[in-house]
Amino acid sequence: MNPIYIDMVSIVMPTFNSENYISESIKSVINQSYENWELLITDDFSTDNTNKIIRDFQKQDSRIRLFNLKVNKGAGIARNNSISNAKGRFIAFLDSDDVWEPFKLENQITF
Repeated sequence: MNPIYIDMVSIVMPTFNSENYISESIKSVINQSYENWELLITDDFSTDNTNKIIRDFQKQDSRIRLFNLKVNKGAGIARNNSISNAKGRFIAFLDSDDVWEPFKLENQITF
């Protein structure tokens, strides 16, 4: 395994029509004290501005990866899509309407 990925956390976030709250979720990842992460977001065929919001964050942080489903298949399929693209040693789950405290990943990795 590539050394850069040894302690990387792959954060899996399925999303669907989350324009009202996904920004706060993404910011809570960007603001983590533990910085060795990738955020894998699979959009489940949103019809609002969710995709645009995610793409704007991608311009600011290259650790954010976006995948788009061609039809709505549900959160489980979206979650599994992100998992199949994960590069990290660890997997963490975050819904697109939830937020993390700044030391969440650091505390879990330390534990």
